[in-house]
Amino acid sequence: MNIKSLLIGSAAALAAVSGAQAADAIVAAEPEPMEYVRVCDAFGTGFFYIPGTETCLKFDGYVRFQTDFGRDQSGTSDWDSFTRAQFNVDTRSDTELGALRGYFGFRGQADQDSSRAVVLDQAFIEISGLKVGFYYNWWDDGLSGEVDNLSSNQTRLNAIRYTYDAGSFYAGVAVEELEGVIAGNSISGTTIQRNNLGVNQLNWTTQNRQGDNNVGVSAIIGAKFGGVKANLLGGYDTDAENGAIRAIVTAEVGPGTFGLAGVWASGANAYYEESEWSVAAEYAVKATEKLTITPGVQYFRTLDIGTDGDFTGNRDAWRAGVAVGYKITSGLSTLVSVNYQSVDGNERVRSGIGSGAGDQWTGFVRLQRSF
Repeated sequence: MNIKSLLIGSAAALAAVSGAQAADAIVAAEPEPMEYVRVCDAFGTGFFYIPGTETCLKFDGYVRFQTDFGRDQSGTSDWDSFTRAQFNVDTRSDTELGALRGYFGFRGQADQDSSRAVVLDQAFIEISGLKVGFYYNWWDDGLSGEVDNLSSNQTRLNAIRYTYDAGSFYAGVAVEELEGVIAGNSISGTTIQRNNLGVNQLNWTTQNRQGDNNVGVSAIIGAKFGGVKANLLGGYDTDAENGAIRAIVTAEVGPGTFGLAGVWASGANAYYEESEWSVAAEYAVKATEKLTITPGVQYFRTLDIGTDGDFTGNRDAWRAGVAVGYKITSGLSTLVSVNYQSVDGNERVRSGIGSGAGDQWTGFVRLQRSF
């Protein structure tokens, strides 16, 4: 009886304690559900959704080290090195008006400790074919190699443009602010601002007492047919009252891509004024999965510009070279370019002024980490 009473009493005591603890129990709050970053594949690879929104975001860029070679690259030195960093932010979302895009990029470059800066590379808004902001215009595009020279002056401008894209066919028109862009190049004392060929051209804008905050209009049409792509581009400088027309065709031929381009200018203008006309060709050979070799050549006819803004004389020039690109590993590549240039006229000495750049070798060696 004693043992039985003891067991019953112990059970009753335990039940009382358990009841008391149950009355005082604290219930833990449910954890907040975690919101993981979601991949956004609607606009290509690399995009993800900004948490809590339907906006897709992408970061990309590169770090580049490059050494340039050529006459007077840095003072009287025939070589110069620099390091560049590029960082881009791309945002996109679907709206009732179509895809809405906001893009900006920063570029930092250091030539030496006292010569380094970070600048806005591009910034624009784009929706349903309309693009407004500060960005590279169509004239910045060219062939894939490093020989061709198919534009003049600055190609990054504040602009408004509209492009209709039907997939295999596209057409567009742009109105561009030509601020800081002048027709022709200037000579001031012994300081020469040469064009891309190294040729001194008369500064038509200054000669005619024109301002440099002007308006330009560009228009393009293009098409894609399988392995063939072609476009025709025109630009008109309303202040200089001159313009240029350029055509580029590329086609997949054999193990590579063949490119052909031609450009003509009516006179000094902001878009193209290296020569009155020029033709360029290249063949980009995909030698292996990692190695691409691109030889190219270009011919320029009638280099000089008169005080009336028209081309004059009969001087010509040509360039030929090759670019070799190699993908070392994922995200890391190198590019080596070597070009030879011949320009009619007196070969310039280091401290003097001549009528042309003469014959010279140019090129660069580049190592780039892209992400």
